[in-house]
Amino acid sequence: MARTGFSDSKPLLDLHKKVDERRAPLRTWANACGPIDRWQPVDVDESRMAPVKLEPERRWERRLSLQTKEGIIMGFHEDSRAHSADGCVEEPVLLYPHGLQGLHSLQALVPSLLRHEVEMALEKLGLIWDRTYAWDVFLDMMRTQTWNALPTADLPRHFTDATRAVLVDWLIQVHETMHFQEETLYLAIHLLNCSLRQIKVTTANLQLLGMVCLFLAAKKEECLLPEVSGLCYLMDHTYTKHQLLRLERKVLCGLKFDLSYCPPLHFLLLLASIARCSAKVVWMARYLLELSLLEGQCVVFLPVHLAGAALCLSRQVLQEPPTPEGESAWCLASSVHVGSETALLRIIHILTNAAAKAHTRETCATFIKFSSPETMHVSRHPGLKKISALLGICT
Repeated sequence: MARTGFSDSKPLLDLHKKVDERRAPLRTWANACGPIDRWQPVDVDESRMAPVKLEPERRWERRLSLQTKEGIIMGFHEDSRAHSADGCVEEPVLLYPHGLQGLHSLQALVPSLLRHEVEMALEKLGLIWDRTYAWDVFLDMMRTQTWNALPTADLPRHFTDATRAVLVDWLIQVHETMHFQEETLYLAIHLLNCSLRQIKVTTANLQLLGMVCLFLAAKKEECLLPEVSGLCYLMDHTYTKHQLLRLERKVLCGLKFDLSYCPPLHFLLLLASIARCSAKVVWMARYLLELSLLEGQCVVFLPVHLAGAALCLSRQVLQEPPTPEGESAWCLASSVHVGSETALLRIIHILTNAAAKAHTRETCATFIKFSSPETMHVSRHPGLKKISALLGICT
C-alpha cells in the first residue's frame, strides 16, 4: 500500500531557488513564453549520419506468413487486417526497412525464438518474477491494450490540442520534479485523455484535472506519495485540498475505478531488448515516444503501434552501422504485430514533425529533459533537425 509523507523527506519545489539548467522551469498555469531556439547540437560521428538509400519497393516488408497457435505473430487480433478510413483493407507489416535476408530459414524458428526472447526480455526488464508466466503476461499485454483505445482524437468543446499540450508539458515538469517513475507519467496522461471524454470539466479546472490524474497514477505506481497540500502548493494554491479530493472522487467514478493501462514504454523496452538495440537507440526512441504524449493525434493509436514506430524512427535517425546479429534480432522483434503500413507511416510523420520543432516550441519540457548527459543528449541530435531527410522515409 502506498505511504504518504513524500514531502517530508524531500522538498516538493522551491520556486524561489535557481532551477537546474537541464530541467525545464516549472511554470505557473498563466505563465507563457515565446518560442526560443534552444538547439545546441552536440558533436556526433558524421559518418553514422550518412543517409541510406532504400529501394521504394522494399522499404516495408510484408508480414510473415507463419503464425503461431496463439496468433501473436503478425496477426494477434481475430481480425488481423486493419481497415483504413476509406474502407480499404490493409495488411500488417514489419518494421524492417532493409529487407529480410534469410527469411525462409527463419520462419521455422520464429515461434520458439520469439517466445524465448520475450521471456528473457520480460525477466531482464523486471516486469515478471517467474518466467513460467512470461508468455501469458505478454499475451495479456497484447490483449488489454485494445480495451483502453480511444476511438477518436476529438476533444470536448472549448478544449484544443494546444491547450492540452500546455497541460501535458506542465505535468511532465511536475512529474520530473517529484522524481516519479516513467510509468506514472504515461498512466497520468492516459487517465487525462479518458477523463476529458468521460466527465464534464471547465477550462478553469483543467489544471486541477491534470494534477488529479497524476495523483491517481502515483497512487497506483509509486511507493511514496506527496501530500495533498504539496500538490496544491505546486498549483500556486489556485485550488484547495477539498476541491482536489472532490474532483479525484469524480474522476474515479467517471472512469469506474478502472486505472489499468499497459504503457507504450513497456512495449518499447520489450521490442528494444529483443532487437538488441543500443542504449542510444533506446534513449532516442524514449524521447520520441514521450513527444507523442504532447500530440493529440496519437491518442487513437495502440501502445504497441507507438512503440514500434518510435523505435523504427530512432534507428533511421541514428543510422548505426548494422551487424548480422543485430539485423536478425530486429527481424525477430519486428515479427510482433505492429499495425498497418498507413498507421505506421502516419505515426512516424507525426513524431518526425514533433521532434523537428521541439526546440522552438513553448512546450519544451521533454526536449530539455532529454538533452542531459544522462540521456546521451538525444534531443539535440543533428539528425532530428533535418526535417526533409526524415520525412523522406515517409514518402
